[in-house]
Amino acid sequence: MVNPRLEPNELKTDDSSSGILDERVLSLVFRSINWDPHVLSLMACVSQKVSAVAKRVLWRELCVSRAPHMVEGLVHGTPPNGRFKGGWGSLAKVLFYCCSFQPDRVLNGHFAKATRFSKTSGKSFLTKKCQGDILYICDPCEHSIVGTCNSGGDDDMGIFRGVYKGFAKSKTRDLLIERRIKFEHQARCPYCGSRVWSMTLAKLIPRKSALKKLGSIDGKLEYLVCVNGHLHGTCWLTRLSSDEEDDGMAEFEEDEQAGSTSTRTSSTGEEICEALNSL
Repeated sequence: MVNPRLEPNELKTDDSSSGILDERVLSLVFRSINWDPHVLSLMACVSQKVSAVAKRVLWRELCVSRAPHMVEGLVHGTPPNGRFKGGWGSLAKVLFYCCSFQPDRVLNGHFAKATRFSKTSGKSFLTKKCQGDILYICDPCEHSIVGTCNSGGDDDMGIFRGVYKGFAKSKTRDLLIERRIKFEHQARCPYCGSRVWSMTLAKLIPRKSALKKLGSIDGKLEYLVCVNGHLHGTCWLTRLSSDEEDDGMAEFEEDEQAGSTSTRTSSTGEEICEALNSL
């Protein structure tokens, strides 16, 4: 089993840093607050030294702490302390941050309350030729868009994200190159800043299974994937009746009472990795 977590004796101590800026101290501090992504993000923004420590150690520790099974699946077969394609900071952003991507609209990105990632659900986003690839995908984050439906009311847009395991050796990437798909001119990955391909242009979207998994109406569905294997996209969600909404809330409440663990198993038996933002 590959364990990317750093042990205390592996943490480096910079002679120029002391007290709170020592790697060991920082690791203990963030561990004591359950690796709160809000605090780590703020600290990395205001201090260059903390940012450097975060890149070396803290982002990796956060990912391992909050989504251990998912991280284990992503890094399986790579050296325990090896570099993660795209960077651990980018993976942490995928886990916790909804980028609110939409080319023709300005939507604010935000931290997601709780995000469930599943590689079983990821199969619904892979064409038959790419079923050997491993893709972790999250449930769509709902955003109400004012005045978009025919009646003049609001529609719900679903914004989802995911990450491939070993994207550089994936069949998806091979097909993108084989079909000579060009990079998008005006789009970049919101998680690592790399160039992106349109999966629509590449005809690599299994619309029927993807729409069903997202709970989307038969409308616009688009997602992009970057050279590091980060995926993000949008769809229009089917509005539920009031009875359906009540049933869904009851199921959510039962899950919450079961406890806020890092991993769960769904009713269909698939493993779900949760990245909870609350302490």
